[in-house]
Amino acid sequence: MDASRVNAVVDEITAAGGEAVAAVGDVSEMDVAEGLVRTALERWGKLDILCCAHGILRERMIFNMTEDEWDGSIKSHLKGCFAPTKFAAIHWRQERQGGRIIYFTSDAGIRGSSGQPNYSAAHAGKLGLMRSNARGLSRYGVTSNCIAPGASTRMTDRGLGRQGEGPPPSASAAGTAGDPKNVAPIAVWLASDAGAAANGQTFGARGHVITLYSEPERERLLRFDDPFIDIDELFDLWPATLGSEPLERTQAWT
Repeated sequence: MDASRVNAVVDEITAAGGEAVAAVGDVSEMDVAEGLVRTALERWGKLDILCCAHGILRERMIFNMTEDEWDGSIKSHLKGCFAPTKFAAIHWRQERQGGRIIYFTSDAGIRGSSGQPNYSAAHAGKLGLMRSNARGLSRYGVTSNCIAPGASTRMTDRGLGRQGEGPPPSASAAGTAGDPKNVAPIAVWLASDAGAAANGQTFGARGHVITLYSEPERERLLRFDDPFIDIDELFDLWPATLGSEPLERTQAWT
């Protein structure tokens, strides 16, 4: 793996008066993830925040996707969150002094993306993992939240729709709605003491706008009095109950 980019970030942080240490490896590998947590504890004596903002793109329609493309995306995005979270949670459970978990998810995981079935599934999985963490780790003072960012980066430069040569979109993103700097403020807030007010929530950050997504709730209910649902009755009742008004659909679904 090429360590030059992460080393450059470490140099930038150090030059600004901060402290950082580089670690290169596959975060979805359990030994690497455990080593990351151990490195933080050995270097600073504590662990306050776990932020998972990594990922890859392997884009194809579902009928063209290979098993390797599916497995690679799930492993990178979803297992890449599980692995470090496991070892961070072990530490936080022992210390009981609180902590912050922040996952970067995607609109693809919230709404689905037709050309990204693997990416969509992995990021939807992050939302479920985040909510599980929020319920299970809150007793130890640990919060867990997601950010769905909208920004131009080296990863999105490789995305669907990129045509021609020339500079990639990320090269001219500074100062625009695609500037990744617009994502940082909500991450900082969630990582702070003030961020204790948020747990189990999903935020969007795009351009100069921060949004809070609603969580899944039952929208309608059809109850049957008999011990078993009668399928003919279901067909009869559907139009006036569960199907009384068209459910909201994205443009791609219509």
